[in-house]
Amino acid sequence: MHVLGICDRGADGDAIERVVDRMVDRLERTGRVGVVRYDATIADGQALHEPNVVGGDVSYELGADGDWTASGTGMNVADAIDELAVGCDYAVIVGVADLRYPKLVVGTDEPDEDVLAAVEAPADLDPETVVTALEATEPHETLESLVDRVKRSPKAERSGAIATFTGRVRAKDDPDDARTEFLEFEKYEGVADERMAALETDLEEREGVLEVELYHRTGVVEDGEDIVFVVVLAGHREEAFRTVEDGINRLKDEVPLFKKEVTVDDEFWVHERTE
Repeated sequence: MHVLGICDRGADGDAIERVVDRMVDRLERTGRVGVVRYDATIADGQALHEPNVVGGDVSYELGADGDWTASGTGMNVADAIDELAVGCDYAVIVGVADLRYPKLVVGTDEPDEDVLAAVEAPADLDPETVVTALEATEPHETLESLVDRVKRSPKAERSGAIATFTGRVRAKDDPDDARTEFLEFEKYEGVADERMAALETDLEEREGVLEVELYHRTGVVEDGEDIVFVVVLAGHREEAFRTVEDGINRLKDEVPLFKKEVTVDDEFWVHERTE
């Protein structure tokens, strides 16, 4: 699922809503769209611009007509995005200024590496250009969204097993270690994606293996967050378990990804310390 933030930098509320409507209308021609709206005006005093902080009110709806909605104080934007990842092709996030996903800015532009496009008014918007840029960015996946995808495979009726692996950021190896605050991953552009796809294809050629999904996040991944998923749909548990183990081992060995570790005391690129 591709995530697009639409944020206000000096535009009025009517302008934002017209941009949201136009983008959702365009995205719905390609796939299913979920809309997440964050309202900081009824918050509980926490850092409300931070999307992972619980507080305020988050509502999310499916479809431009709002035919399904949910809201509630104490929800957070990150959880809403994860919910929409199962079954949606796109999520549009409205009202979060520092979202860590690609953004469309309405109003005065400010330098920001995550900004896909900036428009001063709704009339300046070219939805096709935004969609093209959005689909070139890394999608948001969860373990649940990948499992849902393999369950919908045409081969699923031959499956008796789904095995998964989740890798996450470990705060410490030992109690006395300096705490890891976050990891940052960079990939060798183009090559990493090709290697990942080739590895999936190779694993799927095994006897009894029906579908394989591999996903590795890039950018900053904080303490306790998920980094990497391996999902295997197979005829039986034996081949499913073996393929999950081989999949994560080969991904680490064969896919060019570079990891920086940031602890409370230090920061370093891991490959520079292991050479």
